[in-house]
Formats: sequence, structure tokens, C-alpha cells
Amino acid sequence: MEAMGVTAALGILLLLTAGGSTGDEAREAAAVRELLVRLLGPGPAAAFSVSVERSLAAESGLDTYRLSGGGAGARVQVLGTAAGPRRSAPLQLPLPPYRYYQNVCTHSYSFLWWDWARWEQEIDWMALNGINLALAWSGQEAIWQRVYLALGLTQTEIDEYFTGPAFLAWGRMGNLHTWSGPLPPSWHLKQLYLQHRILDRMRSFGMIPVLPAFAGHVPKALTRVFPQVSVTQMGSWGHFNCSYSCSFLLAPEDPLFPLVGSLFLRELTKEFGTDHIYGADTFNEMQPPSSEPSYLAAATAAVYQAMISVDPDAVWLLQGWLFQHQPEFWGPAQVAAVLGAVPRGRLLVLDLFAESQPVYVRTASFQGQPFIWCMLHNFGGNHGLFGDLESVNRGPTTARRFPNSTMVGTGMAPEGIGQNEVVYALMAELGWRKDPVADLGAWVTSFAARRYRVSHGDAEAAWRLLLRSVYNCSGEECRGHNHSPLVRRPSLQMVTTVWYNRSDVFEAWRLLLAATPTLASSPTFRYDLVDVTRQAVQELVSLYYEEVRTAYLKKELVPLTRAGGILAYELLPALDQVLASDRHFLLGSWLEQARLAAVSETEAHFYEQNSRYQLTLWGPEGNILDYANKQLAGLVADYYAPRWRLFSETLVESLVQRVPFQQHQFDRNAFQLEQTFVLGTRRYPSQPEGDTVDLVKKLFLKYYPRAGSF
Repeated sequence: MEAMGVTAALGILLLLTAGGSTGDEAREAAAVRELLVRLLGPGPAAAFSVSVERSLAAESGLDTYRLSGGGAGARVQVLGTAAGPRRSAPLQLPLPPYRYYQNVCTHSYSFLWWDWARWEQEIDWMALNGINLALAWSGQEAIWQRVYLALGLTQTEIDEYFTGPAFLAWGRMGNLHTWSGPLPPSWHLKQLYLQHRILDRMRSFGMIPVLPAFAGHVPKALTRVFPQVSVTQMGSWGHFNCSYSCSFLLAPEDPLFPLVGSLFLRELTKEFGTDHIYGADTFNEMQPPSSEPSYLAAATAAVYQAMISVDPDAVWLLQGWLFQHQPEFWGPAQVAAVLGAVPRGRLLVLDLFAESQPVYVRTASFQGQPFIWCMLHNFGGNHGLFGDLESVNRGPTTARRFPNSTMVGTGMAPEGIGQNEVVYALMAELGWRKDPVADLGAWVTSFAARRYRVSHGDAEAAWRLLLRSVYNCSGEECRGHNHSPLVRRPSLQMVTTVWYNRSDVFEAWRLLLAATPTLASSPTFRYDLVDVTRQAVQELVSLYYEEVRTAYLKKELVPLTRAGGILAYELLPALDQVLASDRHFLLGSWLEQARLAAVSETEAHFYEQNSRYQLTLWGPEGNILDYANKQLAGLVADYYAPRWRLFSETLVESLVQRVPFQQHQFDRNAFQLEQTFVLGTRRYPSQPEGDTVDLVKKLFLKYYPRAGSF
């Protein structure tokens, strides 16, 4: 309890001391002690020593506190810096460092079905890792519904506009509308409730929640109410036709633009209060209707003006993904038009994919606008061991030292969480560091010891192998998406190359198994054992796929049948069993979360279908097929394995009948399998089954000898 009390004290401390004097260390330390006494009581507080240590500051001029102690059996040590500017102050440089968290897509790929207990857990994790700036976008559709009704739209028109729950992120950015909707009334009520609790807890820790703002996208139905309104219909997005994309964008000069923007922000802040930072993305993965700098400046200024008409202290948080995603469109003049349309210091840019493709380098540090160096890392919430720890480690310092750098913090912006925890542990630590970790090998060894609460030579050696292989992601083969053949619709043109030596993964697998007599009781170890086993099976799928393809091209029926049979009928079912032994890898858990969010069986079925679509087809015709792929028990058995069985059988039939393999026909047949899964109603276990160690050992003994094939 005392350790938790220190965490709470630190959260309040970060808010109250932000921007305070740096000249009286004794007085500051006394203030910290007083907070501890108030929160913990005189006795427990006396067990802690407090000092102000400037040498530990991540940036010059920041106050950094060291709290240590806690009494016998409760030793803790907490470091904290000022969390950020006070909520009543507009953004100005120089700043205490921001430690940002989330991507707009995270709300759909990971947070989608969370209840308050899960949100509370996440916000506590954020506090423990020093996050002080984060999106808080739940409940906004309920506010938009009020605004649209006030503007004269019917409830039917509003229902037809919103996407389903699993696709709201792209509705919010103007990429999609209508698809997999409508939202039930109960959704709005629950999300309003959650947003209030989320904001209360974030603010209690001194975090700055980022609320949404109007980016310019409107329902087509607005043209019925206002026939003279000036709108532009954007192009299609994500292989969707205009039934679900081609959003309508208000012209920046139209008088309705400030009206809609101010109505929304006024209603939003009346409901939730404000911390003066707002997120909006007008051209996310959508090419603007004009490349003229004057148009881009006007469109940007219109969004900002709508903000400050309601909140004069407004700061715009902009995802810099648009500059990275379409660099051929966003030349120097176009970038300058956007960045120069908002007063300097009132636009805070997220350099969203900076660990791989930093934009600050080619925009002269965003032309003087402050920016946050972000690690995106994961697209779609895929399972798969990957990351570039060296780039993550060095990136923030390099950005900080860039000529005339306007970097004001670091961020974690994954599209999906719940994977590759080592990557996020390092990034969270870097938010407190001025310099990179000097020795990543030593750091990852220490990470393993902390993770399993005991030092173990084999486990630590396994992690060093992972560091030099899967976590040394570089070159063209390195992606934030998992493109393993396991999770892709099969074809004869699949790419199986990776950026690392696969034998390192197999040796790490062997070393982790060797550590099981000592570490098997650790939940984190058992999770890692499943995860590395999953990765090893992923490598084996590539191996057997190459054998299938080679045998087919050589017209060798027996080797084709053998390799295809092992892959589809033995290897994938064995993987499904291993995944089923850990609660983190259960399709049933994901679908059960969806069902529990419902208030009726009809809603439960609707939410479950939303979930199934997102994991697989994404759109009605496989529009963004397998983008959000996961390796979950149930999904492997009933979605991936049937596709591989169909592929192997089709190739065998092709050889037997001496007719060419027809990819288009196979794709049509595979789509029928995929759609059957999406529309299915089979219930999957939401509790683990089987013993992880025993299942992994059986799989290891059978397939580890194939490691010599790599």
C-alpha cells in the first residue's frame, strides 16, 4: 500500500510542481515530504527520503525528484519530473518534456471493448510510466449526435453515417462512414460514462487528456439541410467504394465550417471540461483536393479558428502521418502551408513513425513548430516478434540534437498494443532519459531478470539472441506489419525473407525451454514461452510453404502432399493448442469482451461480427484483408488452417488433373471460407486450456530438428 501511495503522491506532485521555481531545492523537497505525509500519514511517510536531483533531468531546467525507502519489505524507488505545463496555460517553449501515448487507431484495434476496470488498469500503467499526454476520444459520437440533430439531420441519417464500433477510428479521421454500423443507443451511453471516468482518472494523475476537435468532415446528409453548402467529395480510401468512403469535406471558406466546429467543441467541453489540447486530422491518408498552398493553409487555419473561437487557449495536436504517408504530395511548399497556418507553438505535431521514417529531418524540425518524437512500431495490433531497439534507443537523442530542434517530448503511438512488451519498456524508459541506453545487451539482460523476478542464464541468453535477431529490425524486409505466410491468404508469390537469422529464434526457443524448471511458475515467463513458440512456428510455416511451392513448381506430388499436409493438418493445429493454453492468445476472450459490451443478444451478435470482420476481412469484400491479423487460438484453427488446407488441396488437384493453378479462382474460394468464419456464431473458450510447458515441449521435440534447414 505504501508503494502505491508513493505512486499517487508522485502523480499529484507532477501536476502541482510543473513550472515551479528551480532555485530552492530544500523548499521543493519539503513540499514533496508534505504531500507524502498528507497521502500516507506521518509514520509511513517517514520511511521515505526525498531529494531534488537536477542531474537526472531529461531536459535542462526540469526538476527531478528521487523518492526512496518505504520500510522493510516495501523498498521502492521512484523518479519523477514535472509532468508538463499547467492545464490553464497555453503551449509555449521551452517546455517540460511530454511523454505521449496512443494512436487514433489504438482505440479501435485494442481499446474497443474495454470496460472501466480495464481502462483504470491502463491509466495506472500510464501513470507508472510517466505518461502525461494522451488521447481521450471515447464518447465523441454521442456529442456529434447532439450536434447533428441540432443542425437538422434526422436520427436515421446520423445512424447511417457512423461506422460500427470496430471501425470508429477511421470514421473519426474521415476515411470511412457507414461501414458495419449503425451504433446502438446503448453504445453512446456507455461511452459517455467511460469518458467521464477516463478523464477524471487521467486528470487526477496530472495527465493532459487530448480531446477531439472538428477536422472538416461532415455527413452527406448535411447537404440536404443546407443545399448551398460548399463541400468537396474526397477520393476513396482503403479499397472501399463510395458507399463507405469518399467523405465530404467542408470548404474552409464556407460559413458552416466555423459553425459546425464551434458547436461541436462547445458541446464537448461543456460535457467534459477541457485541458486545452485537441486532436484533429483532416487529410489522414487522403489526398487533399488541391495542392495549392493557399488552399492547404486555408483548410488548416479553418480547423484552428474553430478551436480558438471556443477555447482561446487551444493547442492543436496533429498526427504528422500525412506528411510521411504521401511524401510525393507533401512537398516543401505544401508542408509549409500547413505548418505556417497555425501560430507557432499552437500546433503540436506527432512525428508518428520517427523510429523508422522521421519527418522532422526533412521539414527543418517542422519549421519551428514543436513536435514529439514518436515510436509507432506496430500496425494493426499484429502478433509477431519485431522491433528496431537500436533506432528506438538512439532516435530521441538524435532528434534532440538536430539543428534548431523543436522536439518537446517522446511518445508511444502503436496502432495496437498487447505485443512486444520489451519495445515499449525501452521506449517508456527513454522518456526519462537524456541519453540513450549505453549497452542494450546489458539492458535486455536486466529486463529479463526484472521480468521473471530472478536472474537465469538461459533466459537472459535467449533475450540477447532475440535482441540481435527479431529486435534488430532493419532493411527492406523490416516492417511494422506481420507478413508471415501464416497470416496471409496463400499464393505462389508469397515472400518469406526476414531481416534476421531464423536459427537465433530457434536457439532462443531452446534456451527458454531449458529455463522452465526454474521459471515455469512465472506468468510472464509462460507468456514469453508461448510467444517465442508462436514465432518459431511462424518460421516453420515459411519453411514448409517454400517446400510446398518448390514441389509444385517441380511437379513433385509426394513432397507437395507431405509438406502441405504437415503444415495444414499438424503444425497449425499444434500451434492452436499452444495458444489455447494462455489467456492472452484466445479468440474467445476477444469475442467475449465484445459480447459483454452489449445489452442484448442482438447487440452481442452485432459486436462479435464487428470483431470478426476487423481481425480478418476488415471490409465487406476483404478490402484491407488480414491487416489486423492476430495469432489467436480459434482463429488459427478455424480461419488460417482452413485456408492452408484449401491451398494445399488445390495445388495437389492441379498436379493430378494437369491444369494450371488459378489464383483468382482460389481467391474466390478462400473468400467463401473467410466469410463463413466472419458470419459464424461458434463460441470459443475464454479460459485457457492445457499446460503450456507440456504442449510446447511436444511441439519442440517434433519440430526443433528442422532448425537445421534455416
